[in-house]
Amino acid sequence: MASDPSRNIPYDPLPLTSEDQRSNAAFYDAPPSPDPHITSFHTPEMRATDMGGAEAAIPIGAAVPRFLGPALYDDPALRPRDSFASSSYHTGNSQPASEYNSSVYALNEQNTRFDGAYRDDPNDSFYSTDPNAVPMSPVGRSSRILEEKRTVYASPATKSRKKIIILAVLAGLILLILAIVIPLYFTVIRPKSSSGNSSNSNPNNGNKGPTSKPDTPQTRIVTGGDGSEITMEDGTKFTYRNSFGGYWYYDEEDPFNNGARAQSWNPALNETFNYGTDKIRGVNIGGWLVTEPFSAPALYEKYINNQPPAVDEWTLSQAMQADTAGGGINQLEDHYKTFITEKDFAEIAGAGLNYVRIPIGFWAIEVRGNEPFLAHTSWQYFLKAIKWARKYGIRINIDLHALPGSQNGWNHSGRLGTIGVLNGAMGYANAQRSLDIIRVLAEFISQPQYKDVVTMFGIVNEPQASVMGQDSLTRFYLEGYDIVRNAGGSGEGNGPWVSIHDGFLPRSQWANVLPNADRLSLDSHPYLCFNGQSDAPMASYSNTPCDSWGNVVNNSMRDFGLTTAGEFSNAVTDCGLWLNGVNLGTRYEGTYTPGNWPRVGDCETWTDWTKYDQTMKTNIKNFALASMDALQNYFFWTWKIGNSTSSGKVESPAWSYQLGLEQGWMPTDPRAAAGVCGNGSPWQPPLQPWQTGGAGAGNIPATVTSALAWPPATISNAGAVTLLPSYTPTGPIPTLPAPSLTPPSGSTATPTANPGSGWNNGADNTGFAVEASGCTYLDPWVSPGTAPPSPLCAGGAAGAARREATPEPTFTPPPI
Repeated sequence: MASDPSRNIPYDPLPLTSEDQRSNAAFYDAPPSPDPHITSFHTPEMRATDMGGAEAAIPIGAAVPRFLGPALYDDPALRPRDSFASSSYHTGNSQPASEYNSSVYALNEQNTRFDGAYRDDPNDSFYSTDPNAVPMSPVGRSSRILEEKRTVYASPATKSRKKIIILAVLAGLILLILAIVIPLYFTVIRPKSSSGNSSNSNPNNGNKGPTSKPDTPQTRIVTGGDGSEITMEDGTKFTYRNSFGGYWYYDEEDPFNNGARAQSWNPALNETFNYGTDKIRGVNIGGWLVTEPFSAPALYEKYINNQPPAVDEWTLSQAMQADTAGGGINQLEDHYKTFITEKDFAEIAGAGLNYVRIPIGFWAIEVRGNEPFLAHTSWQYFLKAIKWARKYGIRINIDLHALPGSQNGWNHSGRLGTIGVLNGAMGYANAQRSLDIIRVLAEFISQPQYKDVVTMFGIVNEPQASVMGQDSLTRFYLEGYDIVRNAGGSGEGNGPWVSIHDGFLPRSQWANVLPNADRLSLDSHPYLCFNGQSDAPMASYSNTPCDSWGNVVNNSMRDFGLTTAGEFSNAVTDCGLWLNGVNLGTRYEGTYTPGNWPRVGDCETWTDWTKYDQTMKTNIKNFALASMDALQNYFFWTWKIGNSTSSGKVESPAWSYQLGLEQGWMPTDPRAAAGVCGNGSPWQPPLQPWQTGGAGAGNIPATVTSALAWPPATISNAGAVTLLPSYTPTGPIPTLPAPSLTPPSGSTATPTANPGSGWNNGADNTGFAVEASGCTYLDPWVSPGTAPPSPLCAGGAAGAARREATPEPTFTPPPI
């Protein structure tokens, strides 16, 4: 067989000659006695007579591989066929198939349908009515001799693999030695030597060698892979574990470098993430910057006996403010410092995940009136999250989890109770204020220093569309989308993806709602556990995600575009400490306060993970893998569940990715989920160009934008928007602060990197929505059933405020 220049694969000559004597089990048949006339050998395309010698039927001088067939062995009249491979035949001959004279035996499974022939002739239409058919031999099942052929005729790359591996190991050892010796020399040996020499030669030079630079450290390690040591800002050290080829990168002198890669198969931050093709395999960092009782129970258990007890961040903040002896409201910052650290981001990359979704509350930007939240502080920790994500190559989906007045009335919106956004007398004013919060965040994350790390923006978490109305919510979404695009621009790489939640409506109701929108994704939160309860075993749920979600996601990827599961978990019951809320009970045990729920069983079966056997763990893992495959692009809720102070352990194990990894019920490689559902007709990438910021992106038809003009004409449970309190855009803009940059350890140089002003688009200078002079307002958190003030404003001030030209605003300096 000649070399194949098209594939750059040179083929070796036959490796055996006449001195090789093999047994019947060898790869080659021993040759007959050699003919002295033969001094060279060529194979296989020649007649047996071409081999020379008086007995021309005998191929002389080399051992014949068994799979070459009869043409060279038995009949000098035969000519090898024009074949893709060996020279066996099946027409016009009657020689019996045997191990020594036929490739039929060697390379094909025996099947009477094909009369024992080797099906590899490109010109043979014997087995097909199509004259162009190439009835190749099936190779799905290995025959013994076929494996021999593969072994003998391994490609040069395969043959030399052992040599390459040996050389690679040697090279790796050399690099490892250099990696140890060079830093050791510069950090230990050389400094000591320089210090000793300089002090002896010149006692007045401050113990500095003649070539030392006071503003530059001798050596800095700015990157590393699996097994490298990390020192966190508090001095704590840990070993970075990443078996997926990921590597961290962070240089204090180049703090906005995006060279880190979470895993070898994922694009580095300075490379393009191909949405729809590259999978989002993410996890939420819930319970951190927006607390909730079930994610961080220890915070709430301290105040469970208060009157009223702490049930949400509002009441938790009030309880902490009154507890000055216990640390006051600053206890929340202690929580920010310890609940999630840099090590968590390193572990997330090491778990094979490439994205995090980070909930944040509006109080990271501002608070008003009597709102008790700890203002601004959580933003400082979000900045740390950006730094850590950048260091480990992880992308961020920032999720605005709590809006002023509450978008859903649940405890994780900041305050348990009623819905005050797009609902009730303050529904419009709260929506105005929420859009400003979106604007401030969008301007910051659209800056070039941050846009490749914070690449997705969920502009509101879980709004209750059934209360607000889909029309009003869609108008809010379009206004928020326009705000984000105004901050960062349109087209791939300009600002983040905009993620909108389905509002708990079917995904199909959002298809084509905003056609041609630039990089718009639809977020759903599929949970099984809040529906009807069952005592069915975990094993029975192994295919439920596939059946429940798989086809729906396929359709949404086709009809809407990028569809993500912003939240999902392993829970199949609502068992878990305060999962439904503090002291609200569970459906599973029949104690859930709203409604009349029959008792199904004891939750301890599901919550006491210390008693899980291997079968239970395997069944949970199967459910997790099926969920990941069905949802395609996802963020598990959540990375970490805090321990209960009363039991000392996690009481909601189905919700903790970290605990699942530690205990063996979460996959160590999320790629193992691919194909678990056996999807017969999956959605096929790519997305449409306009869906990913390409041609046509942002060209929403005017008929659509005019039909969805902001504000809506009416607000749910309140009436005409013109009769409701509204803010005027005249306030100063509370620009978010950039991170403080520090020089490398040992350096006194001032960092020269620009962290940004906090505002990407200087032309976006409309003032912040604030109360208009002469107008009356209700508390933002007032019950939606409360009637609006009457009259709203003295002398028609509200209408005038809407019509007046917007004055030039001022930018509020960042809080210190």
